[in-house]
Amino acid sequence: MNSPPPAQTRLPDIERIIPPHAPGMRIGLFGGSFDPPHRAHLDACLLAMKRLKLDRVWWLVTPGNPLKSHGGLAPLAERMEAARRLADHPRIDVTGLEAVINTRYTFDTIEWLLARCPGVRFVWIMGADNLRHFHRWQKWRAIAELVPIVVVDRPGPSLYASNSTAGQALWRFRIPEVAATSLPGRKPPVWTYLHGLKSVLSSTALRALRDKSNAAPAPSATTQTAPAEPAPKTSTRKTAGKKKSRAKTATGNAKKKSAARRAAAARKTTAGKAKARKAMPASKRGKASRKGAK
Repeated sequence: MNSPPPAQTRLPDIERIIPPHAPGMRIGLFGGSFDPPHRAHLDACLLAMKRLKLDRVWWLVTPGNPLKSHGGLAPLAERMEAARRLADHPRIDVTGLEAVINTRYTFDTIEWLLARCPGVRFVWIMGADNLRHFHRWQKWRAIAELVPIVVVDRPGPSLYASNSTAGQALWRFRIPEVAATSLPGRKPPVWTYLHGLKSVLSSTALRALRDKSNAAPAPSATTQTAPAEPAPKTSTRKTAGKKKSRAKTATGNAKKKSAARRAAAARKTTAGKAKARKAMPASKRGKASRKGAK
């Protein structure tokens, strides 16, 4: 008897089954790493659910995107739990199915589901940024022949996604957006473009912020901070002496200025008296001199 794959043993039993389904149901498949999941994921699925009249949407949380580096990827169980908290919708199922069935590529996952869910009308949901790189996916043309595809617009990628390699190759199979409701019942290859969602949120950008935050060195309990250099100590006695000296200097300067002012005033008085005597008649000068002598 073959032992279960390692990924299967790490998941609870509930993850080993396919989410609820029945023949005739219209179910959207939305795959990704969800590292981390964000509001744009939920809004894209709700938009597709409304416009295509889907019964349910399955979030297929992948063990790892083959086109991206897995370095720093959060554990699958943590990403699934975060996705469940975000979705929190009665018609959205979050599953780690790909880890259980050991599929790495979208084509293999869809083929596996079609074989086990006869009569279910699956639709693959992707963002416009994924359409831009869709031609790099494993067997991307075969995926388009397995299930209808709905592309949800994103800021930026919406401008050039339709002109991408896959967009040009699948152009003739595109139906008008007004006919989106009929998409799940159409025979592939067929796809449509849904406008109206303009969220700038991105898992790649959010993950970069998270990694940057985690890389910032945290203060360690053993790290010692160099003590601040103490201010130079000054003797209280010396300080008092300096203050007293400055006070004496200020007092001396004031006395010198006062003496200088008195001397200048005296000189002015003497010069004035001498000038006044010169202006007196000779007879009066003699009387003034005699008076001063007495």
